[in-house]
Amino acid sequence: MRHPPLPKLPSRLPVDGYILALVGTVALAALLPARGPAATAAEGASTGAVGLLFFLYGARLSTREAMDGMRHWRLHLTVLACTFVVFPVLGLAARGLVPQVLPPTLYTGLLFLCLVPSTVQSSIAFTSIARGNVAAAICAGSFSSLVGIVVTPLLAGLVLHGDGGGFSAGSLVSIVCRLLLPFLAGQLLRRWVGSRLIRHKKALGYVDRGSILLVVYAAFSAGMVQGIWHQVSALRLLCLLGVEAVLLAVMLSATWYGSKKLGFHRADRIAITFAGSKKSLASGLPMASVLFGAQAGLAALPLMVFHQMQLMVCAVLAKRFAASAASAASAASAASAASAAPEAALAGTTAGSVAVTAAAGDVVAGGARR
Repeated sequence: MRHPPLPKLPSRLPVDGYILALVGTVALAALLPARGPAATAAEGASTGAVGLLFFLYGARLSTREAMDGMRHWRLHLTVLACTFVVFPVLGLAARGLVPQVLPPTLYTGLLFLCLVPSTVQSSIAFTSIARGNVAAAICAGSFSSLVGIVVTPLLAGLVLHGDGGGFSAGSLVSIVCRLLLPFLAGQLLRRWVGSRLIRHKKALGYVDRGSILLVVYAAFSAGMVQGIWHQVSALRLLCLLGVEAVLLAVMLSATWYGSKKLGFHRADRIAITFAGSKKSLASGLPMASVLFGAQAGLAALPLMVFHQMQLMVCAVLAKRFAASAASAASAASAASAASAAPEAALAGTTAGSVAVTAAAGDVVAGGARR
């Protein structure tokens, strides 16, 4: 008796490799947190890394492309509304889960998650896989990141006050100095450094990710030294996972069906779905380090969990969208071929009749010559 073949293992893990690096960084901070002079050095390096990150964001963002993308203003306004209106409203509504489901510290992180801008790279990648409007996804993600530099701190000042966010006038000045000024400097110097950054895009990607890992290590080390992790149990982390799963499902449904109600065609709906339902880890972690200080590690935890969740869910969703588009294209091609078949048959019949008539004429002509 033959045994059924063993199922093939997936060629790629469903977990993003960078998420594994983040988890490893958190584990390193838990085992070997920076203390004393090392903590001071880590904090200084983290501050420099955040400034470098936002300088690179500014230097790589094409102002001309952003202006050209404004022509599709309805789509961009829809994505911005989802990112900075619908998400924060849902975050505020989740306040009713405190303290029965979520402790105040995790709720603050969940609310902060709802305030950060959308992603750029993953939104573009998933939109491309799903055969959506890639150009719109590029512009929507860029607009969200650009607007988020200003809007996220302002929203944090409005909704995080009294929730442990530690937001104050000093935080606003710190945001301007550490985030906005480097970004503006990058925009001003883009004319001279932009082409070089494009040529070394791959190497700068490692700089981006390494800088974020440094920010995570500094934030989680400070949290370990102050003992903030004793405030969260495994059960509360599971509750956080469930709440974020519901949040992601609501936003995916709202963006997909809401964009249909607004009259967008399929390609635009795909771009809105992926850009309007996702949150940026690259932008959120540096902002958390500025806004929350020593509490940044715990405040950034919901964002890290949500980021991995959205990658896994959206990867599956993008493949389904692609399969649906392929099926629709095949059906349309089959219908076109079917509609062309009677015309081809009629053309063949007509050609055959003409040939028979011509042959008969040749026979008559030959007989007359004889």
